[in-house]
Amino acid sequence: MIALGQFLEVLIGGLMSGVLYSLVALGFVLIFKASGVFNYAQGAMVLLAGLALVRALDLLVANGLPLWVAVILAIGFAAVIMAATAWLIERFVIGPLVNQDGLTLFMSTIGVTFVIEGAAEMIFGSDVYPLRLFPTDAWFLFEGLFPGGILVNKLDVWGALIAGVLVAGLAVFFQRTKTGRALRAVADDHLAAHSIGIPISWIWFVVWLVAGLVALVAATVWGTKLGVQFSITFLALKALPVLIIGGLTSIPGAIVGGLIVGAGEKLAEVYLGPSIGGGIEYWFAYVLALAVLLLRPQGLFGERIIERV
Repeated sequence: MIALGQFLEVLIGGLMSGVLYSLVALGFVLIFKASGVFNYAQGAMVLLAGLALVRALDLLVANGLPLWVAVILAIGFAAVIMAATAWLIERFVIGPLVNQDGLTLFMSTIGVTFVIEGAAEMIFGSDVYPLRLFPTDAWFLFEGLFPGGILVNKLDVWGALIAGVLVAGLAVFFQRTKTGRALRAVADDHLAAHSIGIPISWIWFVVWLVAGLVALVAATVWGTKLGVQFSITFLALKALPVLIIGGLTSIPGAIVGGLIVGAGEKLAEVYLGPSIGGGIEYWFAYVLALAVLLLRPQGLFGERIIERV
């Protein structure tokens, strides 16, 4: 029973951590699904959203506002910052490169990454800023079944609930709304979409805005977990295996990929680590991603792309 309890605790902890990775991966999927652009700047957008949120929150609380009012206003301020960022990216980066190939657009997002990181730290500061929007203590479940119970972090549970709501909302947005269908049309062929009257610039602004708001949601959870700091940008690297496993065009795939990565790296660290050395959780996800690339290059839920030549 002790071994089973330990296994369940490691598995549940890994699944919950994977959901947090999925929150970052969703931003990549949104932009790639709607515009065909692989947005390397998503990690920097999480940093910008987190810094705008925590600095505004600290300022408002220091001026005597009630915490709940300060949280609402700070989230609104951060959302405005992300909307302005989306407009600037569309207006000065993506818009002028509308007819360029995917590699050119990808390279442009690398440049955007450095601009966002530098501007965010220049405007809002470069220290580590604690953020306390969610509880960070733990529950001990099934104490009657397993000695000591199974530890589950409340922050991870909040992250799972938020990710579930996001996926449901985005699925409805893409499938049921006029704007969502227009986004899918632009992703398939932006020239054809433009020829039938779909405003490409507006659509790309919307998708970058939605990705920015998803980055803000991810920042609230990861900022509570780690504090808002520069290293939060490296979440983009952690999201890459999630994207490869789940598929670059699938929103549910981002969640499933995150669950696989989170559970896989935690189980490998606990059960394989003592045999082959520690630190497995830092590279095991990339081994899983490589295996998926060899067996199913489009990912578990990605669309198979067929090109006629």
